[in-house]
Amino acid sequence: MAQSVGIKDVARVAGVSVGTVSNVINRPDTVAAETRARVLSAIDRLGYVRSESARQLRAGRSRIMGLLVLDMGNPFFVDVARGAERAARQAGLGVMVCNSAQSPSEEAEYLSLFAEQRVRGVLLTPADASGRNIEAFRRHGIPFVLVDRVAEGTTECSVSVDDVAGGALAVRHLVDAGHRSIAYVSGPPGLNQVRDRRTGALDALAEAGLGPDSLHELPTERLDVAAGRDAGARLLGLAHRPTAVFCANDLLALGVLQAMYAAGVGVPDDLAIVGYDDIEFAAAAAVPLTSVRQPAVTMGGLAAELLLEETEDTGAPHEHRRVVLAPELVVRRSSLSAR
Repeated sequence: MAQSVGIKDVARVAGVSVGTVSNVINRPDTVAAETRARVLSAIDRLGYVRSESARQLRAGRSRIMGLLVLDMGNPFFVDVARGAERAARQAGLGVMVCNSAQSPSEEAEYLSLFAEQRVRGVLLTPADASGRNIEAFRRHGIPFVLVDRVAEGTTECSVSVDDVAGGALAVRHLVDAGHRSIAYVSGPPGLNQVRDRRTGALDALAEAGLGPDSLHELPTERLDVAAGRDAGARLLGLAHRPTAVFCANDLLALGVLQAMYAAGVGVPDDLAIVGYDDIEFAAAAAVPLTSVRQPAVTMGGLAAELLLEETEDTGAPHEHRRVVLAPELVVRRSSLSAR
């Protein structure tokens, strides 16, 4: 595991004393401009962050695990947090939960906060598709586990659901019900989950002998109810409206359902709807929502357990693992129309 950068490393690279580095961090006005610039350059090069929890770490390792999710307004991630918190509590740890709000810049700020606090480790659902935030965080030497994302191109542990299979389940169900023109309300295209669910949808269409033009994609900037309502309005404006819609998550699906209700479009008779995640509100909707279930609590718990395994002082080398769980289609009234 990489070693974290300390104040002595900054002093060595900058060619100054530890006291000078401390003054630059805490009392910059007391240091000459040229020396201050040299120290700040070393801090930037090394990726040093001040540890606010240094006093605690002198007594032992941190008892805090970080959790950074895409959207705490989405009940799916609330369930992920519940599973992680349960596993962490059993190990005597607490969980610091943060919300990137699907913003790479906010994600970077929270990862910096985790590094500053020297947390035991981090459970992360990435918002930055480029991977730059993960690369920057990796140099701090703090273990992390990816949640709801396969660790492609990395050696870290991950816990995810097979989203390609999930997308195929949703669209295969709609095809079997007789639908031949299907909309996909997809969310931000940079998210792997969105792309994988689209891949699964196209696979199911191909199985039925239908081409990719049978899937009309309606991308959205966010994965929330408001974005679903907007997608629903665009769907209503299409000259040749699909007879069914598959949404990348349940919040989008609920937004589409609201738009159809406001326009007097019947669900499922005029438009069948399938969501993804199977949050609690899916079954409680005005028209109970068919959805692809992800075992969110299980995902959070397994991710926390993997992180605990990696950070325990057992003396044995940790073997990184990729855990991929199977999705499940839960059929309700929103897709049960006869065609």
